[in-house]
Amino acid sequence: MALDILSLFSGCGGLDLGFRLAGFNTVWANEYDKSIWDTYNFNHPETLLDRRDIRKIKSDEIPNCIGIIGGPPCQSWSVAGAKRGIDDCRGQLFWEYIRIVRDKQPLFFLAENVSGILAARNKDAFTYILSQFEAIGYRVSYKLLNARNFGVPQDRQRVIVVGYRENLGWDFEFPEPGDEVLTMKDAIFDLQAIAPTPIKGKVDNYHPFIPNHECADLGFSSLYMSRNRVRSWSEPSFTIQASGRHAPLHPQASKMILVGKDKRIFDPNSPLPYRRLSVRECARVQTFPDEFIFKYKYIADGYKMVGNAVPVNLARVLASKIFENIGKSGRLATSTLQ
Repeated sequence: MALDILSLFSGCGGLDLGFRLAGFNTVWANEYDKSIWDTYNFNHPETLLDRRDIRKIKSDEIPNCIGIIGGPPCQSWSVAGAKRGIDDCRGQLFWEYIRIVRDKQPLFFLAENVSGILAARNKDAFTYILSQFEAIGYRVSYKLLNARNFGVPQDRQRVIVVGYRENLGWDFEFPEPGDEVLTMKDAIFDLQAIAPTPIKGKVDNYHPFIPNHECADLGFSSLYMSRNRVRSWSEPSFTIQASGRHAPLHPQASKMILVGKDKRIFDPNSPLPYRRLSVRECARVQTFPDEFIFKYKYIADGYKMVGNAVPVNLARVLASKIFENIGKSGRLATSTLQ
């Protein structure tokens, strides 16, 4: 039985790549943001990408599958966002995810979201979402995970929700954290001697040697300067965000100096200058392989794709656990998708 899955709200496909590395086959994906299409198609040529608004796609137009994966838009749940949660139109796209799971009845689903979905203000909405998955026939497990515990050189907390179809008879058990914590040195040390191409907006000059080794050459806001943005070589990175303006600084520079409440300055005695991580360096921190190429005309789109992605190694660890469950059960391996 082919382990075919669907991908919703796919972005550039970090989650898809992790599942592919674990043995799954993404046969169909949906992504509405046109700035991402070229990147997804280039890196996932075996997958049919549906570019329509998910709200306009009927369930019978979507293939049957063993599993559904994806990260419904998270901006409205974010601590840094509007905090409107389920009242925001993007938060309501969770219902489209539930609709398709309900209609396709895969053996499992996996959804990823920001930690803000667990905030007290969102408790009722999140509890209701979980109850809707249960109502359509799934045993649901969720957990707040830090990607640094699963082979990702980055502090990145995300909520993972996994549902197994009720008739399978068991719940998903999350993998245990690993012992090794990867660092900035593990991720990007070999690139330190290769200067990135600075870009303010449109990318007219791509890096001649390292694909996507362009960095945002922008000013630093008071918000950015309110906290230290430098992690040393011996530490994991700060969270990679979907914005070049908020990208972490390269570890070649000294940590920023606190000079007042929520106010820091760059160390004038730093051995090397301050600069943001390049798109490729951010992709390394997100555990994308170098052969995964991001296609963009504007530097902002490069950072957006990388920052919104699920780290590949985290996705692979979760997918491997699901794959193991499927492989160990003869009943599961021979189940029909009814």
